[in-house]
Amino acid sequence: RYRYFNATVILIVINVVAFLLMYLSPRLLRYLALIPALVVQENAWWQVLTYMFLHGSTWHLLFNMLALYMFGVPLEHRLGSAEYLLYYFVTGVGAGLATLAVNWYTGMAYIPVVGASGAIFGLLLAYATYFPEARILFLFFLPMRAPTAVLVFAGIELFSLFTSTRSGVAHLTHLAGLLFGWLYFVVRLGINPARVFFRRRW
Repeated sequence: RYRYFNATVILIVINVVAFLLMYLSPRLLRYLALIPALVVQENAWWQVLTYMFLHGSTWHLLFNMLALYMFGVPLEHRLGSAEYLLYYFVTGVGAGLATLAVNWYTGMAYIPVVGASGAIFGLLLAYATYFPEARILFLFFLPMRAPTAVLVFAGIELFSLFTSTRSGVAHLTHLAGLLFGWLYFVVRLGINPARVFFRRRW
């Protein structure tokens, strides 16, 4: 049944509280961040969920919460809070599991991963699917249709995944969030986002 209870605001509050707690007690990073070695060797499977609520810096938190509010509020109204939360956690946890698998097998098992970005990219995909004519300010000044923005972001993340030497940016997690969002739409909602993105406009 359709229910609405401001889940987006609740998620933002949890993220802010978790950020403050990690600031006050940095040791929490070891227990709540996604560290593949701990997940596999010490059965710390809760980390594929809790990593979504931690952020590495104030700017990281600010940008993710801004995106969560911008895309999350209209999506929650459209889907209802329960379906919206299910989608959010499927994309976030799915992105975490994908990151866990790849980092474990590529020698990055001890590198912690934090951030809601996997789920945020999933929300971006959902927003573009339900509101394809909406405009998003790319880099805060260049307006483009939401589906175009998804494709641009996906292209940047894919390019950066194979070429960037920067550490601390989980490009794979972002792409996995898009992938699990697409699977959710196809399997559960019966909607293929690709058909929405590439439909002819007359």
